Amino acid sequence: MRRPPADADWMAAVIALSLRGRPSSAPNPNVGCLLVKDGRVIGRGWTQPGGRPHAEAVALAAAGAAARGATAYVSLEPCVHASPRGPCCTDALIDARVARVVIAAQDPDIRTNGQGIARLQDAGIDVVFNVAAAAARGVMAPWWTRQAEGRPFVTLKLATSLDGCIACADGTSRWITGDRARAHAHFERARHQAILVGRGTYDADSPRLDVRLPGLERRSPQRLLLTSGAAPEGWTAVASPDAIEGVDSLLVEGGAGAASAFLAADRVDRLLLYRAPILIGVGRAALGDIGLTDLAAAHGRWRLTDSRLLGSDQLDVYERIRII
Repeated sequence: MRRPPADADWMAAVIALSLRGRPSSAPNPNVGCLLVKDGRVIGRGWTQPGGRPHAEAVALAAAGAAARGATAYVSLEPCVHASPRGPCCTDALIDARVARVVIAAQDPDIRTNGQGIARLQDAGIDVVFNVAAAAARGVMAPWWTRQAEGRPFVTLKLATSLDGCIACADGTSRWITGDRARAHAHFERARHQAILVGRGTYDADSPRLDVRLPGLERRSPQRLLLTSGAAPEGWTAVASPDAIEGVDSLLVEGGAGAASAFLAADRVDRLLLYRAPILIGVGRAALGDIGLTDLAAAHGRWRLTDSRLLGSDQLDVYERIRII
């Protein structure tokens, strides 16, 4: 006999749901919410484009009067501060008379931090929190990094041969990887607010950097150019890895100079390494100088979080290990 879903099961579904709001919910976090009653979902929501309405408001609107006595599963502590853009989610849950609220991560925003939980409890609602908190923080990593460190969450994409080349000696680079790997890279573009290349890549390739997946074309990110000069029309010039404003999620896509600059500044949080089963030999290396002076310092910095085949190409995903 199949067991009924536990809190952790429902929360896993909420966290997956929250990804639908990334990156369009910026500057607000991408949050998911499920309202569950008698073992079935009666309302669901995720943060809408531009940050409003919040996930809880969407789920409560879907459930209507049935929300009374339900359990609300939320990936982030419900907000407690008033806003002219929408209602306070904590009060909305109280007014709907939910019986129980299960929360993944506590909100680091000082306007809410712990206060949402306390207000729900004061209203007589049973509150459980820190359910799959690390997973929830992970899918909100761009917003969380901006909140904690005041900078964007940076993903670096490298597409290389087995011997670490990103192009032939003459600069030829289309295509190192196959169709499935490139489609995955376009999906990654759709998950980021902005995408960046260096001046050398722009001059050599005139890249479009748009999303060419059916149905996701409008998710093409803002285009940034790492340069000391002016940017062409449709692009934004960025002088250094530390000079990026108004962006929570950034995908660095090329070339070796830009990749090396972000690694040298220790601004890469996630690494996408696509490797094609080819050997180039004398070619252009994926990286230049990243400031490494001691081989021992290269160890213990990256953790493998995913590995898969995309056609004949290998994708390995690494996350930067940071000691907090």
